[in-house]
Amino acid sequence: MTDQPTSILPGAGGFGSSEPTPTRPNRRPLAWNPGTDTGLLLLRLAVGGTFFAHGMHIVSGLWGGPGVAEFARTLEGFGYQQAPVLAWVAGLTALVGGALVVLGFLTPIAAAGLLGLMINSVALKVGNGFFVASPAGANAVELDVVLALAAAALALTGAGRIAIDKGRTWNVRPAPWGVLALIIGVTAAVLVFVLLR
Repeated sequence: MTDQPTSILPGAGGFGSSEPTPTRPNRRPLAWNPGTDTGLLLLRLAVGGTFFAHGMHIVSGLWGGPGVAEFARTLEGFGYQQAPVLAWVAGLTALVGGALVVLGFLTPIAAAGLLGLMINSVALKVGNGFFVASPAGANAVELDVVLALAAAALALTGAGRIAIDKGRTWNVRPAPWGVLALIIGVTAAVLVFVLLR
């Protein structure tokens, strides 16, 4: 009686098999891709820079911005409770989160915070239509959706190597950290929308 392999896969070997189990070949480490890292830097500059400017617009009233008090009145008009506190939270989240994304520092959590802001913005404007060129103009959701998805993409991809996060665990293996950060950001956004409005 001869020993039979217990697996039907060729070369798989098995209990009592005289056939050697093949070893997995060593994988070469991923080579640095300057195009990807430059692309992520440009995406971070665009997304983070836009949020940073909006944060300055809200918090300090620069560039004809409303300032915190006026922004709080706008939030009250949308039915939010605790509008002065939310105005500060939104302004500082945009300002600090935008700066962190530009620098590539704590990118997953910063990007998730920016996504949370956009979830509330889209939820408020979704009935106005999608395209900015429509009669709704700036009240359409086109830009908000693009910024939300770009922030989510940065949370999942990491900041790249041209960043302060270079070499950190959440940048080397960004997907698990990004998913966790996105769950926190989406949960916070939904709670704010449901409980404070």
